[in-house]
Amino acid sequence: MQRDTSFLTWPFFDDHHRQLAAQLELWCEAYLPVDHSDIDQACINLVRMLGDGGWLKHSAIDPKLLSVQALDVRSLCLIRETLARHDALADFAFAMQGLGTGAISLFGTKDQQQWLHKTRAGEAIAGFALTEPQSGSDVANLELSATFDGQNYILNGEKTWISNGGIADVYCVFARTGGAAGAKGLSAFIVPADSPGLNVAERLQTIAPHPLARLSFNKVAVSAGQLLWVWPDAHYTKL
Repeated sequence: MQRDTSFLTWPFFDDHHRQLAAQLELWCEAYLPVDHSDIDQACINLVRMLGDGGWLKHSAIDPKLLSVQALDVRSLCLIRETLARHDALADFAFAMQGLGTGAISLFGTKDQQQWLHKTRAGEAIAGFALTEPQSGSDVANLELSATFDGQNYILNGEKTWISNGGIADVYCVFARTGGAAGAKGLSAFIVPADSPGLNVAERLQTIAPHPLARLSFNKVAVSAGQLLWVWPDAHYTKL
């Protein structure tokens, strides 16, 4: 059955959008779907493939251009619609690279934004660690703590339902840095997956399989250089 592409003539699409859609369609026909017998390996392979194909460049802005460029939402919609039509896991892999690094793009220092070079190239997999057992959509009630010991922030607690949990190379982790109420006491950290004390406590299964895990943080030390964002009114807790 021939696919209807008449929507590409809509006035808010430009020629480069139509070219992007045509090129991605050809790429998907050549490489998708992938073998899903090993979901973790499938996602790892997809990130590499999407990086090699240049598609992950659309998941985050080149750090050199962050001050003058913004993500093109129309391109993102075309990419995600096309990937999902060919292989839902490919859409997941693409979307998580953007979600996992969104805070780095918005608030990261130049040093922190070096992660974007790796995620945009498919050389590192990103994870977004926000949800906790007692606070899913109610983010202001999260309890994972980050206390400052004079040198490092020490993270203790749990995250759950974390996409890319178990295969990510780096997580954007939200923690409570102080006693301010609700969201005012929260901060974000860049935490490499191999940080001592960070463990995959449980792998979670869903009807639509994808890498998903519960993560435990047991005295995970992160430097001040890994502090990504802090609520301006947070009252820091010190050991």
